Amino acid sequence: MCKKTILIAFLLLNFLPAIYAGQPTQDPDLKLASYWQNIEGDYVQCLLCPRKCLLGPGQRGICTVRISKGGKLYTLGYGNPVAIHIDPIEKKPFFHVAPGEPVYSLAVAGCNMRCIFCQNWQISQSRPDETQNYALSPENVVSEAIQNKCKFIAYTYTEPTVFYEYMLDIAKVARQKGIKNTMHTCGYINPEPLKELLKYMDAVNVDLKGFSEEFYARIGLMAQLDPVLDTLKAIKKQGVWLEITNLLIPGFNDHPAKIKEMCVWIKDNLGPDVPVHFSRFMPAFKLENLPPTPVEKLKEAYDIAKAAGLNYVYIGNLPGNPQESTYCPRCGKTVVKRQGYRIQEKNIVKGKCKFCGYTIAGEWDIK
Repeated sequence: MCKKTILIAFLLLNFLPAIYAGQPTQDPDLKLASYWQNIEGDYVQCLLCPRKCLLGPGQRGICTVRISKGGKLYTLGYGNPVAIHIDPIEKKPFFHVAPGEPVYSLAVAGCNMRCIFCQNWQISQSRPDETQNYALSPENVVSEAIQNKCKFIAYTYTEPTVFYEYMLDIAKVARQKGIKNTMHTCGYINPEPLKELLKYMDAVNVDLKGFSEEFYARIGLMAQLDPVLDTLKAIKKQGVWLEITNLLIPGFNDHPAKIKEMCVWIKDNLGPDVPVHFSRFMPAFKLENLPPTPVEKLKEAYDIAKAAGLNYVYIGNLPGNPQESTYCPRCGKTVVKRQGYRIQEKNIVKGKCKFCGYTIAGEWDIK
């Protein structure tokens, strides 16, 4: 990378928040954030994610959720979810965790990525003090999950990292009540807060958006690939169940050589049993001019992943295709048959293929 590019990246990552942030509302509901340091006087630096935004008085990070005030860093994303739904766990997507289970899903507005193809841009690219929100304490969230007979909570739809404090407090209460925690994340988080969070996570799905620094810089406002790869390795090392989603965008991240490079990296660094979901792109946000991902491209990616030695590969956002079911790596028979988000068959007994006894990686049985 040339010196000019490095300089531009430095300016974007360190000074753009001041330009991007604008002014906060008059009386925001502030809660002291975690993972930051005071630099000098009224200036603070956020240490939650790799952007490490440097903020002056009244300025927000790129996420728009964390704000500097009086030499301290506060979060606007606590107790105010913008979206709440009961979803099947397959929608997250988790295909190797308790098939068919309902999941209490919630999100707070905001994101520390600025992906030009975001499928949930209406809330991920908004500020939590400018959206219509629910008022729910962590205890309220867990109570509602129990009332709705959900054994899982999912932090999803936007980027859970930006409402870290809220998510962590919910997760702690949920763990005490026997409710499991899951999240769908872009994986753009620093090692220390991630390590603390993973103590309370039971399953994580990471969006691995592409497999080059150039792609991440292009689509995510000068984001980087390496921190995401570090997150993936940390989740695996911690022993938390991991699945990966790769949204295939025509002309952006669908080159066969890059898909192969990504799949080989996954096998070598995470193992062959980590499920990989190739998800079909649908025109959205700033890429409405693009067509949906061609079916043949999705099948090509599937074949590349299988040839690279990955045992569990899926095609998503294409209901009815045979690659949304789970097959035994040994005998090839269907161990979980899916139709969209519906489970039609489950042939796993005590974590093993009913037909040949092969252990199917996953978290299949919950108490």
